[in-house]
Amino acid sequence: MTGGHTLRGTMVPHHRPWPRQVLDRYDQPALPAFLAASDAELFDLWADAGVVHAALRDPASGAFAVASVPCPKGRFASIAAVRPGAIRLERAIRDLFGYEPVGSADARPWLDHGRWPQAAPLGGEPGGERMEQASETPDGPPPYPFLPVEGDGLHQIPVGPVHAGIIEPGHFRFHASGETVVRLEARLGYVHRGIEGLLAGTDLARAARLIGRVSGDSTVAYAYAFARAAEAATGTEPPPRAVWLRALMAEMERLANHLGDIGAICNDAAFALMHAHTGILRERMLQAAEAAFGHRLMMDRIVPGGTAGDLDAAGIQAIRDAAAEIGKRFPGLVRLYDQTASLQDRTVSTGIVRPDYVALYAAGGFVGRASGRSFDARRDAPYPPYDRLRFDVPVRRDGDVNARVWIRIREVEQSLQLIEQILAGLPRGQHRTELGPSSGEGVGLVEGFRGDVMVWLRIGADQRVERCRPRDPSWFQWPLLETAIEGNIVADFPLCNKSFNCSYAGHDL
Repeated sequence: MTGGHTLRGTMVPHHRPWPRQVLDRYDQPALPAFLAASDAELFDLWADAGVVHAALRDPASGAFAVASVPCPKGRFASIAAVRPGAIRLERAIRDLFGYEPVGSADARPWLDHGRWPQAAPLGGEPGGERMEQASETPDGPPPYPFLPVEGDGLHQIPVGPVHAGIIEPGHFRFHASGETVVRLEARLGYVHRGIEGLLAGTDLARAARLIGRVSGDSTVAYAYAFARAAEAATGTEPPPRAVWLRALMAEMERLANHLGDIGAICNDAAFALMHAHTGILRERMLQAAEAAFGHRLMMDRIVPGGTAGDLDAAGIQAIRDAAAEIGKRFPGLVRLYDQTASLQDRTVSTGIVRPDYVALYAAGGFVGRASGRSFDARRDAPYPPYDRLRFDVPVRRDGDVNARVWIRIREVEQSLQLIEQILAGLPRGQHRTELGPSSGEGVGLVEGFRGDVMVWLRIGADQRVERCRPRDPSWFQWPLLETAIEGNIVADFPLCNKSFNCSYAGHDL
C-alpha cells in the first residue's frame, strides 16, 4: 500500500469508497509489521464481531484503505508500539469488546470506569451470556493507577473531572516540580453514553439523529460524515444542491466555532475584550443559521440522501448579511490580537507540540496544521463540492498556542470566502433523494472544525445499522495535549487546553 509495502488478504465486496481486505487470521502480526516498515498513517482502529479494523492512509499517494484482522479467540496483535495513537483505541476495544491487544504495554481500562453493569458490553454474542464485572469496592469504583513519576520535590495536582465553568468532564493529573509541569496524564470516559451500542439495530433515520448528537459543536460534521457513509454503503448519489448546502452548513459551523475559540483562548489569557467581540460575531453566525435552516447549530439538517430542508432567498440573505458583518469587523480583531503585547506574552512559545509528534499520531485539524501536518480532508480526501471550490489550507510549524490561534484566524478568512463561493454557485433542483435499497459498507470522512471526522457503517439487508463507528479527531489530539504542557507552568494549562479544545463527548461516545 505504501512505500512498496503491502498487506495481503481477501478483498471485501461492496465496501465503498475505500477498499477493505481481511488479513489471514493466522498472520495477525502482519499489520504491526507492515506499519513498522511503512509510513502509513492510522486513521482509526475499532472492533466488530470477531474482527478488528484499521483505517490507514498512504501519505505519499493519499490512498485510503481498511485492513481487517480476525481475532476469533478474542486476541489481536497490538500496533501501539509502532503507532502510539493506537494505545487508547486498543484500550477502548478491550473495554467495549473484550478483545485483548497482545503485546500492549498498557493493560489499564480506558472508557470503563468500573461502573458498567457488565464488562465488554459490545463483545457478547446476541442472546449470549456476558460475564459480570467485579467493579465496585466498598469505597467506590476501583482505583485508577496513573503513571508514576519519580524525583525530588515532585507533587501531584488532581484537577477534575468536574471543572469550573461549563466544560465537559475529564480528569487531569499533574505531576509538578514547583510550578513547572513534569507530566500530565488525562483520564477520560466520564461522558460515555454507549452510542455505538445504541446505533446497532436502528434504522438510518434514527441513526442519523444519534450521530448528530455525538458532539454538539460538530453536529453538522458528524451528520455530514454519516450521510456520506450511508450513501457510499447503498450506492446513492445525493442531489448536487444538497451537496452544496451541506458544505455551506459545514463552513458556517467551522466559522462559529473558530470565532468562539479565538475569543475563549484570549479570555484564558485574561483578555476578555477579544472574547466579547468574537462572541458577538459568533452569535451573528448562529442567528443566521437559525434564520436559514431553522436551528442555531443546524442539528438534524443533514440526512442520508441530502438535506432535511431547502434554503430560500431569505435564508441566503441572512447568511450573506452575517458573513458581510464578520468580514468587516474581523480584521480589526485580528489586529487587536496581533498588536496586544500581553496576549503575545502568554501565547507565543507556550504549549508547543512537536511536528514529529503530530506526524506520528497523524493528528488533524488546527492542532496538526499548527505543527506542520497539512492534512485537510476537504483537499486531501476530496469530496464534492470542495473539489470545485478555491481555498487554501493554512499551515505553520511553530506549534504553540499562538500558532493554533493563527490557524483558526486564517480558517475563518477561508470559510468566509467559501461561503461566498457556495452561495454564488448553489445549484438549483431537489435537495434530497431516496437511498438505494442495497446493503453494504461505507466510509464517510469530512473535515469538521476540530479536524477530520470519520464514520464507518455497515448496513444490513433490512436497511438497519449492523455496526457503526464514529471517530472524533480528538482521539489523536488529546495525547498531544499531554506533551504540550510539559515544561510549562500549571497556570498555562487552561490556555493550552483551550487552544486544543478537544471534544470530551466525541471521544468518550
